[in-house]
Amino acid sequence: MSEDGIPCLWMRGGTSKGAYFLKSDLPADPSERDDLLLRIMGSPDPRQIDGLGGADPLTSKVAILSPSSCEHADVDYLFLQVFVDQALVSDAQGCGNILAGVGPAAIERGLVRPDGEETEVRIHMLNTGEVAVARVQTPNGRVSYAGSTGIAGVPGAHAAVPLLFVNIAGSMCGTLLPTGNAVDMIEGVEATLIDNGMPCVIMRAVDFGLTGRESREALEANADLKTRLEAIRLTAGPMMNLGDVKEASVPKMTLVSAPTQGGAISTRSFIPHRVHASVGVLAAVTIATATRLAGSPAQLLALAPDDGRYQIEHPTGSMEIFLDLADDGSIRGAGTVRTARKLLDGLAFPGPKRTAT
Repeated sequence: MSEDGIPCLWMRGGTSKGAYFLKSDLPADPSERDDLLLRIMGSPDPRQIDGLGGADPLTSKVAILSPSSCEHADVDYLFLQVFVDQALVSDAQGCGNILAGVGPAAIERGLVRPDGEETEVRIHMLNTGEVAVARVQTPNGRVSYAGSTGIAGVPGAHAAVPLLFVNIAGSMCGTLLPTGNAVDMIEGVEATLIDNGMPCVIMRAVDFGLTGRESREALEANADLKTRLEAIRLTAGPMMNLGDVKEASVPKMTLVSAPTQGGAISTRSFIPHRVHASVGVLAAVTIATATRLAGSPAQLLALAPDDGRYQIEHPTGSMEIFLDLADDGSIRGAGTVRTARKLLDGLAFPGPKRTAT
């Protein structure tokens, strides 16, 4: 099968990009599938020179689509993070940016029929079990990627892909606050351990001697900081019901500071060992949620809006998150607007199998 190439959509979703496959085109056995994906992406190799991957976690991602196994959804979506420099493929988290491309890809591949000028696609996110709703522009019965919506971190303007999330609290940890606390002390640092779609450990940048305005490159070069964050992450994992997270891509480590661009809060997000060029969609939802927890690091620094529209600042701009707030202040749902674009539709050819040395 792989010698003849595997049908593949290469797409940008939000501020990430990756390969979108139909489940039926990949091996049924997960270990065989993961080996194939490593060879397609060119991992493990820091440059991913012999594969499609872009030598960055944000460009080494995979979406696997299939007809929905859930009566409340139209398509199943499994997200896989293909590690760049390790022979590791992880389904331990979802991805809200790659999610933005799932609706268009499902229509492109015939899993969902276009329905008028705009098609609603209900997406069963297999990593966490929740259902997200995407609205895709489909004039004349075809996906349109042209539009006037811009998002930080992506040049130009494209068609908007609104996303709505419900019932995502405790997506991986079982509950919004797995320790029951708005603030926990780990390694002498106050932290909020929270999961409203993405497990995150949220801490003040100043507690690490930082302003929170540092560039991605400066943070990447700070070996002492990364060592401290990893020690906290390994402690937080079991506290968040995630177990030993040494080989996992969660929880995400997020440093927050007061906003400087008119937003609600400023962030620097580690995913978990590299610094995110922006911020993940579901991480942004979780961070916005944390600004509402009295006494938490995020709440003490945030300029929270009254209308539920949060601008989450990040290294390349900001991301708007909508929190649907009930009268009692609880969060009924969350949403955001992303864009996506089809970059290539063709066949992917995996590299040769590697022999152990």
